[in-house]
Amino acid sequence: MNESEKPTGSQGADPQNTDPQNTSEPEGPQENAPETNKPPPTKPIQHPEYEKAEMERRKFLGRIGAAAGILGAAGYLALAPKNWPLSLKDTTGLRSKPVFKPVSLNDFRVPKPVSQNADVGIGRGGTPDQMLRKALDAVGGLKHYIQPGDIVVVKPNVAFDRSPALGATSQPALIEALINMLLVDCRAQEVRVCDNPIESPADCFMKTGLRKAAEKAGGRVYLPDSNAFKLLSTPGAKLIEEWWFFHRPFTNVDRVIGVAPVKDHNLCYASMGIKNWYGLLGGRRSQFHQDIHEIVSDLSIMIRPTLTILDGTKILMENGPTGGDPSNVVTGDVVMASLDPVAQDAWAFEHLLKRDPDQLPEYLYKSEAKGSGKIDYTGRLKEIL
Repeated sequence: MNESEKPTGSQGADPQNTDPQNTSEPEGPQENAPETNKPPPTKPIQHPEYEKAEMERRKFLGRIGAAAGILGAAGYLALAPKNWPLSLKDTTGLRSKPVFKPVSLNDFRVPKPVSQNADVGIGRGGTPDQMLRKALDAVGGLKHYIQPGDIVVVKPNVAFDRSPALGATSQPALIEALINMLLVDCRAQEVRVCDNPIESPADCFMKTGLRKAAEKAGGRVYLPDSNAFKLLSTPGAKLIEEWWFFHRPFTNVDRVIGVAPVKDHNLCYASMGIKNWYGLLGGRRSQFHQDIHEIVSDLSIMIRPTLTILDGTKILMENGPTGGDPSNVVTGDVVMASLDPVAQDAWAFEHLLKRDPDQLPEYLYKSEAKGSGKIDYTGRLKEIL
C-alpha cells in the first residue's frame, strides 16, 4: 500500500492507548503535520517517596492542642475584662488612643553679675544696633549671659503677614543686630529663630522681612510643621499645665531670648514681652482668648528666658494686635533688655504705650503671683543714653 492509500483514521481506537506500535493518526486532514516517530508523552510514574505518610495519633493530637491553645489565648485577650492582665478589651476605644509623655523645659535664666543692681536696662538714642547694645550693657552685657558654643533660640513676634512699618511684628534691623552680636561677639554655636504665626508661617517670615534679616546675619529659621510639636508640662499653669508646644527649635538649646514689639492689644490691653511666648503654643490655642489674662500669666512660667528684649522703635498705639494703619504707629527711640519680664512690661505699659499705671493689665498681677517677677521696678532700672 503506498502512502496515498493509507487510512486517515482508525475507528474504535482506544484514545488512552500508549502502545508505541500504534501508528494510527488523529482524525482530520494532516497535510501540514510534520512526520515524527516519537511516541506521545506518558504520565509520570508516582514514586513511592512522594506518598504522604499517615499522621501519627500523637502528632495529630498535638496539633489540635496547639490550635486550641492559640484560639483560647486570642479569646482571652479579646474578651477578658480590661483590668485583667494582657487583656485587649476596649469597649470605649480609649485604650487605643495614643499616649504622649509630656516633656519639660529647662530654666534658661542666668544670674546677673554680683555687682549689678539693675534688672531692666533701657537704651536710648542712635541706631537699633546701638540702642540694643546700650540696653544689654545696662544689665551686665550680652557676653555675661551667652557663652562660646551656646545654642541660642531667638523668639521674635512674627504673628502676622504685615510690613514691619505697621508695628505688629518685631523689627528686622533689631533681629539682625542681635544675631550678629550672638554669633560674632559671643561666639554662639548656633542661633535658631522661630515662631508659630497665626497666619502662614512662610508668608509671615517673608513679608515681615524677618527671614531675610535672620539668615543674612547667620541665623537659622525654624518653621512649624505637624511633627515639630510636643506635649509640654508646665507645673503651676492653670490653662496649659499640659499643652502642645513648638518644641523642635528647643532641642538641646542652652539659652533663650525673646524679642517683642510694644503694641496695643484689644483683649489684654498690651502685647509685649510676656505675651510674645503665646506664639510657641500649638493646638487650638484660640480658645484661651476667653481667659486671656490667665493664659498670658501662664506663659510667664512656661518659659523662663535668659533675656527679654522689647523693641520700642515702632510702637503700635491703637488697633492692636494686628494693626494695619500707619497712623497708629509711633516712632520711638527705646530698646529694653530685662531679666524681669513683669517689671519690663509694667514700665513699657506706662512709658511707651502711655497708659495709666493704676490700670495695669490683670495678667501682670497674675504673673507676679506665679513668681515670674515684680511689678514694682523702683530702683531696678538702668538707663543708658
